[in-house]
Amino acid sequence: MHSVLDHFRLDEKTALVTGGGGVLGAVFARALAQAGAVVWVTDIAEDRAAAVADELVHDNLVAHSTRVDVMQRCSLEAALELAGAVDILVNSAGGNMKEATTSPELSFFDLPLDAVERVVGLNLFGGALLPAQVLGRALAASPAGGVILNVSSMSAFRPLTRIPGYSAAKAAVSNFTQWLAVHMAQEYNPRVRVNALAPGFFLTEQNRFLLTDETSGKPTARGERILAHTPLGRFGDPADLAATTVWLCSDAAAFVTGIVVPVDGGFSAYSGV
Repeated sequence: MHSVLDHFRLDEKTALVTGGGGVLGAVFARALAQAGAVVWVTDIAEDRAAAVADELVHDNLVAHSTRVDVMQRCSLEAALELAGAVDILVNSAGGNMKEATTSPELSFFDLPLDAVERVVGLNLFGGALLPAQVLGRALAASPAGGVILNVSSMSAFRPLTRIPGYSAAKAAVSNFTQWLAVHMAQEYNPRVRVNALAPGFFLTEQNRFLLTDETSGKPTARGERILAHTPLGRFGDPADLAATTVWLCSDAAAFVTGIVVPVDGGFSAYSGV
């Protein structure tokens, strides 16, 4: 008799993680590898992807790395050919830019359109749509199906101040996740599942300048407001995302598709009063 925990195993599965050289991407890669998957860590910075994969191999996990530019179809196709059959796609590539963020020095009226376009393009097209086209075709053709896991954001639930491009893009990622879940199941293969994580506030290279003071390391005024609206009273530790990632990518979630799961310390549930 199988234990319920057996359904969380990813043995004999191959996973590809875009943006795997980042803080959260590295957590996703490690979680999947620890659950038994062969993991391909990809990133536009080849050295960062290799560093993450090397750490996993050092810990007796199975991992490989390659450079991928998620904004280029040919780059994604080359990675798929290198990896062979892929069962799990984790779309972790994304992020914000200081040039697309309003501030006392940069008003909304002066935001450079090209910066906002880059943020929207990276998070929606490179961060979800284009990898789903390239690798999703292979998942749809496989009798076993597969899993696509996107990464949304708290800013998809309610727009956050100062980051209009990022908020709009992540809202689109959540909508696209639901659309793709239905489309893949109805049009191609009901064994292909599509879901998304919506992390709360984690300190990453993209948002550290907004949440902590560069000199003291203490929370900024914005960071303090976030903590005040997070019932668990802290920023997220990247490791907090690991178990939810494994659940959504494993057979433990075999009847789960088209959802966006907040991992946010209660931020999205708190009205402020």
